[in-house]
Formats: sequence, structure tokens, C-alpha cells
Amino acid sequence: MIFGLASGLFFVHLPFVKLAGMPVTSFRTFPGVLFKRITKLLGIKATTRRYLNKEHAMRDLDRLLLEKQTPVGCVVGMYYLPYMPKEYRFHFNGHNICVIGKDEQADTYAVLDSNATQKVTLSRRELLKVRFAKGGTYPLLGQMYWIKSVPKQLPDLNPLILKSIHKVCWYMISQPGFIPYVGVNGIAYLSRSIRGWEQKMGKRRASLNLAQLVRMLEEIGTGGAGFRFIYGAFLQEAAARTGVAELNDYSKRITAIGDLWREFAFKASRIYKRREGESYTYDDLGDLLLTIGEQEKAFFQDLDRTVKEYMK
Repeated sequence: MIFGLASGLFFVHLPFVKLAGMPVTSFRTFPGVLFKRITKLLGIKATTRRYLNKEHAMRDLDRLLLEKQTPVGCVVGMYYLPYMPKEYRFHFNGHNICVIGKDEQADTYAVLDSNATQKVTLSRRELLKVRFAKGGTYPLLGQMYWIKSVPKQLPDLNPLILKSIHKVCWYMISQPGFIPYVGVNGIAYLSRSIRGWEQKMGKRRASLNLAQLVRMLEEIGTGGAGFRFIYGAFLQEAAARTGVAELNDYSKRITAIGDLWREFAFKASRIYKRREGESYTYDDLGDLLLTIGEQEKAFFQDLDRTVKEYMK
């Protein structure tokens, strides 16, 4: 529900922005944007802070944990997290963790992380290192954020749900043609460009770019297909809450599109691994992306028309 209310579903492929030397592809808006949208929408007061002084950053964290008993979100670099599996270790400085407490005697911090199956512990040195990690797309400045207050009564969600659905449709289908990198335009752009990767980059570089794309799709931040499934679940909840039964049908449609993204990841991984007896090509991937883009465009156009009828 929070993901849907924050209009989190999106697509962007930015060949000029590099992560580990390769283009950035994202299947939802950035976590910080989601947090800002949902807190504003629900009337929750929150604060975000960045630091140049590392000791100042740790002192403020300790004060919130020990004096205010307040959980704190921190934006960290994934590479240096000691509990992170090796296959997830790369210089991505956009990972979010929640620090929920501190053991003063041991000088360690209790952390909740979506990539960990249970609560984990970081030493002060380890937490300091990941909060100010270098490398990746941009250097971190010890960014942390926390909730200051929650309203006694939340607003009526029904009109907010319809408005948020309209907004995510706008994000996906309203981009003009001269902005080819975002929304459904971005999927079509990737479909065109992926076909020439081998000729333009050579086999090895094209293969690495493909692996990066699969990792962004399947592993980073739940994954692109995963976010399509999450949005489908949101539409089911939205149908039950608002009484707009048609949203159940749209839930099934976006779930089917998520299955196509999973198929893309499967075929791309086979090209990367060069399995014998399999003949998938970059043109096959381009064709599949074209299908996905067309289906997403039709989906969001239809969904927007339906929602607008109930917003009148």
C-alpha cells in the first residue's frame, strides 16, 4: 500500500549515468523519493540530514537511538556491509538500512536490512565505513533520516489511492518523445539500443552490461519484475478498499507483465552464461522489450482512463 500510495512504479534507463562503469537502469523511483512522498501524503513529519563531519554524524545517531529511542534510517554503501553475500557486494551507494538500537558496552548497533533474514549487528567502525562509503555513483555524506511525529488520525485513503494511481500512470506515459530514457519511452529506447550492444561494445563489454541489467532487474531493491508484482498486490488492496472492482483485472495484467520481465531476465542470463544448445540473441531481447513496452503503455493508458472516471 505504501509503495502504491507513493506512486513508486517507474522505469528509467540512463546510459550517461554509470554504476560500476555501466548504465543505470531502475524499475521504480528512488527510496528517498518514496519516503518523502509517503510522509508528505500522510502528514508524517520526518527529517533528513547529511554530514561533512563523521563524528558529528555518529553523535547525532547515538542521541536519537539512546535518548529519543527513535529508529533511524541510514543510506549506506552495500560493498562494505559485512553480512552482505559476496554476489551482492558492489559499489552501490543507495542502500537503505534501519538502525534500531545501540549496545553501549560493546559499541555495536542493531540493524534491520531487507537483504538480511534477521536482525544483524554492526560495529561502530563498520557502520561509520558504510555511512561514508566512497565509490559507486556518488559519495555518501552519512545521510540519515527519521520520523519526528505521526498524526493522530491518517487522512481518508480512498481519494489518495486513486490520485496516486493516476500519478504513476502520468509518470509512465506522459513523457514527450524527446525524452527517450524514462517511462515507457525508456523501455522502447532500451529495446532499440540493446540490439547493437555487441557491435558497439564488443562481446565482453556487452555481456557485462547485460549482467548489470539483470542484476538491476532481479536483485537490487527487490527487482524490476518484483516491483510489478508488488504493484499488482497494491491494486488488489486498492480494489478492496475503494470498491473499484476493475482494479482487480489491472492487478492481473501488471502481474502478467512482471512475468514477461522475468522471462527477459531468464533469456538475458542465458546469453551472459553462454549455455550450450541455447540460441537467444540480443535481437530476441530487443523484441521482448518491445512487447513489454507496448503492454506497459496500453496498461497505463487503460488504467488511467478507468481511474479518472472515479476521480470525477
